[in-house]
Order: sequence, then structure tokens, then C-alpha cells
Amino acid sequence: MNVFKRAVSQIQKGAVKSFQTFPAAIANALAFSLVTIVRIHLDWPEQESYNFLFNCLHWAFALGAILSLAAITAAKSRIGDKKSFMTANVVGVLAAASAFLLLYAFGGTDPEFTGIRYKTISIIAASRVGVLMLISFLTFIVMAGYPKDQSDFAHSYFMTHKAFFIAILYGIVIMSGTSAVAGAIRALLYREMSSKVYMYIGTISGFLAFTIFLGYFPDFSKGNVDEHRAVAQKQPKFVEVLFQYIMVPIVLAMTVVLLLWAGKTIVGGMRADFIRLSSIATSFAVSGIWLHIMVTHNETAIAKFFKKVYPVAVLFILAFEAWAFVLQLQKYGLKTTEYFFIVVWVAALFAAILLIIKKSKAHIGIVAVVCSLAAITVLPFVGYNALPVTAQINRLENLLNNEGMLEDDKLIPAAAEPDKNVRESITDAVSFLAGTNEAKLPSWFDRDLQNSNTFKSKMGFEQIWPQPDDFYEGSPGFYMSTSLYREQVAVDVSNYNWAVSFQEYYEKNQEGGITVKGKRGMYDIYWTYTPPDNLPDLKIMLNSRTIIEDDLNTYIDKIIEKYPPGNMESSQKVPLDDMSIKFETPEVEVMLVLRDLSISLDTREDRINYWINPDALYIREKQ
Repeated sequence: MNVFKRAVSQIQKGAVKSFQTFPAAIANALAFSLVTIVRIHLDWPEQESYNFLFNCLHWAFALGAILSLAAITAAKSRIGDKKSFMTANVVGVLAAASAFLLLYAFGGTDPEFTGIRYKTISIIAASRVGVLMLISFLTFIVMAGYPKDQSDFAHSYFMTHKAFFIAILYGIVIMSGTSAVAGAIRALLYREMSSKVYMYIGTISGFLAFTIFLGYFPDFSKGNVDEHRAVAQKQPKFVEVLFQYIMVPIVLAMTVVLLLWAGKTIVGGMRADFIRLSSIATSFAVSGIWLHIMVTHNETAIAKFFKKVYPVAVLFILAFEAWAFVLQLQKYGLKTTEYFFIVVWVAALFAAILLIIKKSKAHIGIVAVVCSLAAITVLPFVGYNALPVTAQINRLENLLNNEGMLEDDKLIPAAAEPDKNVRESITDAVSFLAGTNEAKLPSWFDRDLQNSNTFKSKMGFEQIWPQPDDFYEGSPGFYMSTSLYREQVAVDVSNYNWAVSFQEYYEKNQEGGITVKGKRGMYDIYWTYTPPDNLPDLKIMLNSRTIIEDDLNTYIDKIIEKYPPGNMESSQKVPLDDMSIKFETPEVEVMLVLRDLSISLDTREDRINYWINPDALYIREKQ
């Protein structure tokens, strides 16, 4: 119990001491919290016009807090005098001020361009600040690993994780306890208490958690030996067991799976879906390198085996991932997914080579590579927002020039329908470019080309989406869909007697329908669905006799053929003809007009779900 009390007391003292140890970081965090409180206080309609200002302040103060942490730690551990300490704090404050001014002056989007009423921070501006924060935080971890006789990067890296989880735990306890007290006050004493109180509590709890995070670190002053450093850097027994006997075997098992995949690829060729492969490869590389650093000082047999085998296995696996990347590049060109894949691939390659050559001394080099690559991703011309766009523009221009569809910077509809693979490639490139809201595109490119009608009128053929190679392989976790909505046009209903609007949906065989009285008798109209795939069914009865019953399968087959399911996230606008169905019997003529529809496919479970939303059903009773 005494040990526990001392630990809690030390953490509390550290949180208080952090105000003296990292004053600029605390000041920026406090300013961040105050901006948050102001935003909570203002209701959304009142806050909307200040949203850009608040976002700029949040990003600036967040950067200032992290950069101050790195600068102060560097000044303390490498120089150690009062002047350097003051300079580091000033640098942190100036960094926040500079970031705010740059974001506010140059980091906004044009409302006329985005269609939003007010300016917002552009994605690339926020990304650049985020990269600076990442570099600052990694620099802090490096600087916290000095001097070499007391620490290194691996020890500092674990200490940072330990401080983070302790701060999170204390923050959750603080927030839960104070929220419970506030809830009791609201329930028993003051029922009119605003729910915003809980948001204030969350903000204050977050700030206190940050002070606990900073306060957990030892004194980094040059020439000072802080006994707390050894405690902070030491891995508890349960953590050692977690790393050695749970996480290391898991990563080794994943290594075996990827090696088997590599062998299968040699025999049967490259068949894996690139998006799924890139996510697996990224997780494997990041988690493996993270774990390799965490077990740096672990000398058990399984840890030694992992540290020796993992870097070599990574090099072998990366070679096959490069093969998959080249095939993807040849088929679809460079897009954002491929861009970040190659960034992670290069980082993993350098990390593996450095770990093989320099072993535990490789960590600083790995950090340098990661920081350099992160900086490159947000640079002009070669950043993630620029290079893929340039590559896709060149790809699209080559395709159009080969088909004679681009002359003097003007689009010309195709004289004859191009081959299917050409149409797929043009559709794919157009879809990517139309979705890049912040990119500068050629004058001949119309962003409305993502609209199926505009595309057809300017290209001379329908959009056609490329199918993934393993569409029929039952890819685990791979989902595809078709999502359509009707263009806004007037519907000629002059020949119809009634317009029926469906407000509720019923399972098939349940009670529920709409009754219309006509000259021939009573019409009962049912719009039902059949679980679990929600396939709709339209049924019309006249005097208890079924005259129309259709499960829409014929219509759905036509839609899937014209708009095959793909990995498109956005809906397509389609003409009225594709969103209406006509029926005719000796008694009536019927037109069903749909508002929107979604057809989703889960290839893992071979399951299709339908969501078809009717706008109105128009009925004309024949004489």
C-alpha cells in the first residue's frame, strides 16, 4: 500500500512540476483547452463563422505543445544552461504563433471552390502541421534517450508509451469520477444543468492528463542523474511477458503467413488484391518494427530469434510486395493508396537493412528515414496531394490522345466506342481526378465528369468501372457496392390518376399497405422487403386479386450490368430512365420512380444486401 501511495504521490508531484519543467508546452496545451472551452460554449450556428479561426488555433497550439516538448528536452539534455532553456520555450511559443499566422493566411480553402459557406483548413495544410508534430515528437523521444550511459532510444521509446498509458488511465478516472458527480448534481439538485458541463469536464480532464504525461518523465538536465529514469524506463514483468510470449509469436506467425504467400506467388503468380495487401503489409511493417524496438534489451531465446529473423524476412517479403506494386502501377497508375504504400515500403526497407547492419544502434537512423519520408509526403510537386494527381493526369491524357479524344486542350467525344479496358481506365482516372478537391487540374478537365450524364456527353460512352481481379474469389473482408441516386428532373405524370408515396416499410407477409379506390374497385398496394437481404417486392391487388407482383430482380440485373459493383464510396447520379420501372396489365399502367438505391456485396460471406428507396408510384386506371 505504501508503495502504491508513493507512486501516486510521485505522479501528482510530477504533474505539478511539469508546469516548471515544460512551461511552453503546458502554456500551449492550456491555450488549446481554452479554445476548446470557447467552442463548447458557443452553439453551432454562432460558432460556424469562427470555425476556421478555431481550427487554426487548435492546430497551432497542438504543434506548439509538441515542438516545445522536443525543444526543451533537447536544450536540457544536450546543453543544460538556463539560456538554452529560455530559448527553447520561446521557440515553442513562436512556433505556435507562426503556425497560426501561416494557417490563417494561406491554409484555408476557397468557399466558392469547395461549395462550403465558410473557409476551412485545407487537408494539405493540416497534413503539413501534422507532419511537423510527428517529427517533433520523434525528436523528443530521441533527445529523451540521452545521455547514452543512462538511456537509449529503445528505453526512451518505451518510457514514452508508459507515460502515455499512465496519463490515459488517470485522465479516464478523473473524467469518470467528475462526470459521475456532475450527473448526480443534475439528477438530484439542478435538473436544468447543461449537458455542455460534461464537455467542459472532458476538456479539463484531457489537459490534466497531458500534465500527468509530461510529469512522468524524469529530469533530462545535462549532468543530472534522476533515479526516476530507471523506474520509468523499466518494463514491468507483465509487459515483458506480453511482448515475449504473446506479441512476438503473433508477429512471427504473420511472418510465416507472408512467406507462404510469397511462395504461393512464385508458383501461381500474383493474385492478391493490392488494397488488401497494402493494408496487411503496412500493419506488418509498422507493428514488426515497433515490436523490434520494444524487445531491444530482451535477451530471452524467443526475443533473440525474433530480432535476428524478422529483418531478413522483411526484405524477402518486401521484394514480392514490390512486384505487386509494379503490377498495380501498370494497371491503375499511381494513386494515393499506391503513393503511401511505396512510402511505407521504402521506410520498411531502410529499417530492415539498418536493423541487420547496426542492430540496436539502428533506431536513430530509422527515425531519420521516417521523418524524411514524412516530410516528402507534404512537399509541393512530390507530396501525396500532387504526385498522384500528376501521374493520373498524364495517364488520362495518354489514353485520350491515343483515342483521338483530346485536341487543343479540348475534349472530343469518341468517334467509336473504345475497347473495354480503355473505357475502364478512362473512367477510373476521371473518378480519381474529380475527387481531388484541392488539386489543380487541366483547363480541359471538368470536375462534373464524375456525373454519369456529363461523362457520357463529353466522352461519348458510358462510365464503366474496372473490376478487381479477385472479385469472385470470396475475398475476406472485401466489400463492393453500387450506389445510385436519381437526377433532379421533372417527371411527366399527366397520364396518371394517382401518386402513391410509401412512408413505411413492411416485411413480406406482414400487415400494411395503401388502399386506393378506383372505378374498377379497391386497389391494395404493398411495398415490402424480404430479410435478410432486404430484397424489395411490389404487389398490387384489385378486389383481392393480384394483378402485379414483382420482386424487381429483372430491374436489379439490368442495373448491375450497367453499373457493376465496385469499390466506389460516392454515389452516382443517373438519369430517370435508370431509376424508374414501368408495369402494364389489362387493368392499369404503373410507373415506379426510385429516389436512390444501394446494392452491396460481401464477397467473404457471398451475401448481397439491397436498399431501394422509392420516391412515388404512379397509377393510371384503364377504361
